[in-house]
Amino acid sequence: MIKWITKLFSSTPKEENIEDNMKKYLIVGLGNIGAEYVNTRHNIGFKVLDFLAKKEGLSFETVKLGSLAEYKFKGRTFFLLKPNTYMNLSGKAVKYWMDKENIPLENILVITDDLNLSFGTIRIKPKGSDGGHNGLKNINLVLNTQNYTRYRFGISDQFKKGQQIDYVLGEWNAEEEAKLPERLETSAEIIRTFGTAGLENTMTTFNGK
Repeated sequence: MIKWITKLFSSTPKEENIEDNMKKYLIVGLGNIGAEYVNTRHNIGFKVLDFLAKKEGLSFETVKLGSLAEYKFKGRTFFLLKPNTYMNLSGKAVKYWMDKENIPLENILVITDDLNLSFGTIRIKPKGSDGGHNGLKNINLVLNTQNYTRYRFGISDQFKKGQQIDYVLGEWNAEEEAKLPERLETSAEIIRTFGTAGLENTMTTFNGK
């Protein structure tokens, strides 16, 4: 009887809610909406989430400020978000869904392209500047912090002077297309590891791979 009473009052609803929230993750893939952007380098965030959703048999639903799919894995719930605000207003969607689902800042992972890394290179960091990326710039502004995890996917900088925009908004070349499936598979594993093993283990396992 005493044990039962102790168990009954061992945790408060507030404590249980905090524990539940710590098992929820917001995975944001950055990109631009529209058929013309689907297979472009700048849309790697969308492509990673589309790959994971297809692999797990998930469907995206059109919701406020984006498309959302819910992925459950090993007791965790991952909200896969593709903002429909266009790249330079991504922060609005991130903030809305972070608040709506009561997801702590440390459980946010933003997937983005990076010109400063060679193709397919993985760089996971717990914080940092926007590096000139308009999506990250707006997220930093709206969240008023740079302290959230970002997964930078290298797209290289193989373009001539003055052609950066055309390159970033251009489609993958044949060599990149051939290597993408393996990189997308790794990206899906990064998302799962982030939620189940934590940031430090994720960085140790995947950075530089």
